[in-house]
Amino acid sequence: MVGDGKPNAQGEPASSDSASAEQRSSSNNLPNFLLSVRLKYVKLGYHYLISHAMYLFLIPLLGLVSVHLSTLGVEDFLHLWNQLKFNLVTVILCSALMVFLATLYFMSRPRKVYLVDFACYKPEPARTCTLEIFMERSALAGTFTEENLAFQKKILERSGLGQKTYVPEAILRVPPNRCMAEARKEAEMVMFGAIDELLAKTGVKAKDIGILIVNCSLFNPTPSLSAMIVNHYKLRGNIRSYSLGGMGCSAGLISIDLGKQLLQVHPNSYALVVSMETLTLDWYFGNNRSMLVSNCLFRMGGAAILLSNRSADRRRSKYQLIHTVRTHKGADDKCYSCVFQEEDETKRIGVALSKDLMAVAGEALKTNITTLGPLVLPMSEQLLFFATLVARKMLKMKIKPYIPDFKLAFEHFCIHAGGRAVHDELEKNLDLTEWHMEPSRMTLFRFGNTSSSSLWYELAYTEAKGRVRKGDRTWQIAFGSGFKCNSAVWRALKTINPAKEKNPWMDEIHEFPVHVPKVAQIVS
Repeated sequence: MVGDGKPNAQGEPASSDSASAEQRSSSNNLPNFLLSVRLKYVKLGYHYLISHAMYLFLIPLLGLVSVHLSTLGVEDFLHLWNQLKFNLVTVILCSALMVFLATLYFMSRPRKVYLVDFACYKPEPARTCTLEIFMERSALAGTFTEENLAFQKKILERSGLGQKTYVPEAILRVPPNRCMAEARKEAEMVMFGAIDELLAKTGVKAKDIGILIVNCSLFNPTPSLSAMIVNHYKLRGNIRSYSLGGMGCSAGLISIDLGKQLLQVHPNSYALVVSMETLTLDWYFGNNRSMLVSNCLFRMGGAAILLSNRSADRRRSKYQLIHTVRTHKGADDKCYSCVFQEEDETKRIGVALSKDLMAVAGEALKTNITTLGPLVLPMSEQLLFFATLVARKMLKMKIKPYIPDFKLAFEHFCIHAGGRAVHDELEKNLDLTEWHMEPSRMTLFRFGNTSSSSLWYELAYTEAKGRVRKGDRTWQIAFGSGFKCNSAVWRALKTINPAKEKNPWMDEIHEFPVHVPKVAQIVS
């Protein structure tokens, strides 16, 4: 049963005892996506840079005009005035040109999008699921074979999860009570808990929210999750509401990008984004190992984020959204099917993880990072990168590719807490330090994989540690079914004082970071 080709906790296929060490090594690692670069994605990054920042070319022009005017004296202005008095056409043309340039600047400039604040839901202690409780409840469910119980135990030990993650009440019951009513109860608990805290932190009234976006991949009831929020908080009748389903763990940043696009066309608006995933109806009770992995990784959680395009909110907002880059690999059949919800041989529904998952994730990450690079990397890094790229691709020189240093572009990294192996590989490929990876690893350890909301638990960890300073740049990167990889770049508008913060880490942040033993040390 070990050699059935199914993936383990890191999304890697389990190999048989007769498989070679070389085969195991290749399946365990992401491709070195920074060593092979496709020019079309570099070109796409520069296309984004030019098309979204066209107005920046007007700033140097206006600056040159201002510098020149500052060098003129009183006599120069008097002479200019005398010349203009007798040349009405010149005055009109100059005035029209100035009005045109000013109008072009303000019309082409995109509205700034601010993150006023965010809140992460922290379940009550009664929902805590230790590794021992997980195995006990799995055994009492009576549906798993002894071999697969041992398989789940091994996955848990390798997963990087700690002893304080949370599972909904319906799953912890004996027998489990998986029904629509319990699933709605879980969704309401998570969504309303996060939103209540967010509204309390920001002081924004529910009636002031003009845009609502909710993402939950697997649970899509009727009425929708967004309708549940509208009904509970009695939001206004003309609210623009959206429910995103089936988009996986990367849907949180898709929601942020959608909020940004809507705020570009609806002035003076607030956008509420809610990211979550439910477990009640999606817990798998069969014996297909590719579907059992999700039980061991996914845990209860959610986040609510308030975005604004109101200039008056800038002073009280925490961050400004600088860039969003979305990558979709769904046109490729292998990418499309690597995370797939389906029925097993006993007609139980689960989410199967393909043995190609790690390779697909690597390709999506490579594309996304290559596109993002021109938008964020300093010019010195870009020049070195292009020099080696031209030498290799055009001059056919056999030189080592230059790997850009993304630590020069970002102070903080929030990498989706999807699995331990992905963290290890990204740390190696991006040449990150343990300090940079700490928020992602500690979120996986403390809260598990909370799907699309995990990025916000990571940012909350960074804030709780007092690491965020004014001007710091944070890179959020997530990937999910489809297959998709999405990025968001934020710039801190102020230094975050942890003493004034309320987030799920504050009462225990002194306990972190903790040491998570290597796999070889804890797996026999």
